[in-house]
Amino acid sequence: MTKLLWLLALFALAVGIALAARFNEGYLLLVLPPYRAEVSLNLAIFLVVTIFVVVHGLLRTIGLTLALPNRVQAFRERRRRAKAAEAFHDAVRLLFEGRFGRALKRAGEAHAAGHSPGLAALLAARAAQLLREPDREKAWLERVRRDDPRLESARLMVEAEMFLDTGDFGAALITLQGLQRLTGRHIAALRLELRAQEGCANWPEVLRLARLLERRAGLPPALAHEFKLNAHQENIRRQQGDLGQIVTYLRHLPRREKGPRLVRRCAEALLEEGAHRQAQHLIEEQLDAQWDSELVQLYSQIGGDDPTAAIARAEEWLPEHPGDAQLLLALGRLCRSQRLWGKAENYLEASLALADQHPVRLELARLFEQTDRSDEAVRHYRAAAEQLA
Repeated sequence: MTKLLWLLALFALAVGIALAARFNEGYLLLVLPPYRAEVSLNLAIFLVVTIFVVVHGLLRTIGLTLALPNRVQAFRERRRRAKAAEAFHDAVRLLFEGRFGRALKRAGEAHAAGHSPGLAALLAARAAQLLREPDREKAWLERVRRDDPRLESARLMVEAEMFLDTGDFGAALITLQGLQRLTGRHIAALRLELRAQEGCANWPEVLRLARLLERRAGLPPALAHEFKLNAHQENIRRQQGDLGQIVTYLRHLPRREKGPRLVRRCAEALLEEGAHRQAQHLIEEQLDAQWDSELVQLYSQIGGDDPTAAIARAEEWLPEHPGDAQLLLALGRLCRSQRLWGKAENYLEASLALADQHPVRLELARLFEQTDRSDEAVRHYRAAAEQLA
């Protein structure tokens, strides 16, 4: 639309000039003693306009010619920046695609071209880390420090991950302490610190961090549980040989952190110290709160001062778990230990009917061997051996 208006304006101007020239009979008198010349006014105007156009064109051409090197340089600079930006974007894309070698190469090209050199160096360091090339990663992290101090927090995060990957947990903790002074204790840094503390076997700190991250939704509950379970197990293992310390630790253990696996480990530690009654009581509390078939098996192996009471307690659980083969096996084992042959056989046969397991076959074979029923004992021993074959 704009071009059309310009064309109409030029056409109107041309028509106006033509009409004006047709009816204009004036002339221009030029005097330069001793010369004088008389020229048509229309021709004079035409010559002035022509000279102006020619001079203007010459000056413009000269200006463009003189500016050509700068224009070429500017064009090359734009192309260089465009290529650098393309290399940077390629590096980001390739990193997320998992093509770490090419990502490292393109990030290096972007850095060399000066496109966001700090971020390019950080991308290169990350790619080198994922390639498991710590020497190149260190070199790029040093360039991040030199090129852009604003990326110090990001550099420290990548550096901490590098130390964790190489198993240098002490160095990772030192790096994370520096990060904490800059940015505080954010979720991602706390996760890294949790891994570092676990690597340093600092189990009280592992417990504290796992609880903190769980409260702040920084870890899935299942993963937080695994961290806490491992920490509790290691703390108990370190206290073995000191029954008082184990009992104190269990007394202060939060109820919500108790579970079948942890209770089993605690009970085993108590049994190693000869604390059968405490182990039995601990398992009974756990089974009342949360049933676990594997824990029942440990309960049947404790013995204790009053096996008859253990049988009675196990029989209290039977109405709630009548189809639990492990509970029936535990009752059969406890009854056999007290020479209650009939009850032992009934429980073990019931367990075998639910699940044909190697421990049940062995218990039946021992029962029949103790009651002088050799043929049946041999049959169950043979079946147990076939299950292991």
